[in-house]
Amino acid sequence: MTEPRTKAPPIVLIHGLWMTARSWDRWVEYYRAKGHEVIVPTYPGFEIEVEALREKPEIIAEASVPATLDHLSDVVEHLDRPPIIMGHSFGGTFTQLLVNRGLGAAAVTIDSAPPEGVRVNPPSQIRSLFPILANPANRHRAVGFTKEQFHYAFANTSSREDSDAAYDRLHIPAPGNWVWAYGLIANWKPGHQETWVDYDLDDRAPLLFIMGGKDHLMPPSVIRANAKKYRNSEALTETYEFPDRSHFTGVEPGWEQVADYALDWATSHARTQQV
Repeated sequence: MTEPRTKAPPIVLIHGLWMTARSWDRWVEYYRAKGHEVIVPTYPGFEIEVEALREKPEIIAEASVPATLDHLSDVVEHLDRPPIIMGHSFGGTFTQLLVNRGLGAAAVTIDSAPPEGVRVNPPSQIRSLFPILANPANRHRAVGFTKEQFHYAFANTSSREDSDAAYDRLHIPAPGNWVWAYGLIANWKPGHQETWVDYDLDDRAPLLFIMGGKDHLMPPSVIRANAKKYRNSEALTETYEFPDRSHFTGVEPGWEQVADYALDWATSHARTQQV
C-alpha cells in the first residue's frame, strides 16, 4: 500500500556567490520541521565542504552559468511535483532563469542579483563589487572578499565580531568572470546573454522579490528595478522590503521572519494545479 503524499510542497533553496549550500542550514531545518521536503542543490563541483573549496579555487574559477543552470533545472525537473524555488543573491538570478524555463509552482528571490537588462548601480553596490572589478585579471580567477570587505558588502548591520565569525564559516571566493560578465558586460553587449530572461512571459510561476532596506550589495533600488522589468507580464510579481536588513538577511538574527514571509507568500500564491 502506497503512503499518501504530503500536502506540503517541496522547497528548493539556491545559494548565491561567495557562499555555498551551507548558508541555508538553518532554513533547511526550519522548513523541514514544518513538513516540507527541502532540497539544497549547489553548483557543479561545489559539493565539497567550504574548507575544501578554499583549497581548490580552480573549481570556482572554472564554474559556468549555463552548466549550473542546467544542473539546477535537472534537480527541479526530477522532483515528483513542481516545487517552491527560493534563491538568494545570484541564486535569485538562477531562480528567475528557472522560472523563465517554466519551472516551479512559486518562486521567491531574496536580495537577488538581477538578470540582464537591469542598469541600476547605486554607490554602495559599486563599492561592494569594486574589489572584484578593480582588476581585469580577476575575470579569470576565483576572487574572495577580505573580512572588512565582507562586513561592508554582506553583513553591515551585524557587529564586526559576528560578521567575522560568519565569514570564517561560510565565505568562499566567487568566479570573478560571473561578476564581470553578468554584473557589468552583459548589459552593454549586443544580443541576449546567458542571464537574459523573457520579462514579458505570462505563463510562469508567481514571483516575489524580497529586499533588505540596508543591503549594500543589492540595494532596494536594484531589486525594484528588476521587479519593474516584469510589469508587462500578466503573471503575479510582487515585492516586499524588510527595512532594517542587510544582504545577509537569511543568516543574521531575525532570519525566521524572512523565512516565514517567503514561505507564507509562496504557499498562498503557488499555482495550485502544480502543488
